[in-house]
Amino acid sequence: MNSVIAVGRAGKDAEIKYFESGKCKASFSLAVSRWDSKTKAEVTDWFNIETWDKTAEFACEYIKKGSLMWLEGRLNVNKYTGKDGKENDYYLINATQIRLLGKKSEN
Repeated sequence: MNSVIAVGRAGKDAEIKYFESGKCKASFSLAVSRWDSKTKAEVTDWFNIETWDKTAEFACEYIKKGSLMWLEGRLNVNKYTGKDGKENDYYLINATQIRLLGKKSEN
């Protein structure tokens, strides 16, 4: 089963794209902090988020840079080659549920 739950802050406002089929897709980035026991410091992992249709419309209306949220979805890991020729991982979460956290004035 491919399922991921993440809690973090939006790195940018959600952007929406409409397709001729009537579907729509919202995209934004999510910063998730964690403790790294090797460096003994907090590090931030960045994920690209995509969501579709009703959830996309919600995201576009409410998700602004810095919004704290909980989301659930599927994780896709792809590879890309950087400018230095090194192969890197590209993480994409296809979110199926999003809930804003914190006070309304904070989001």
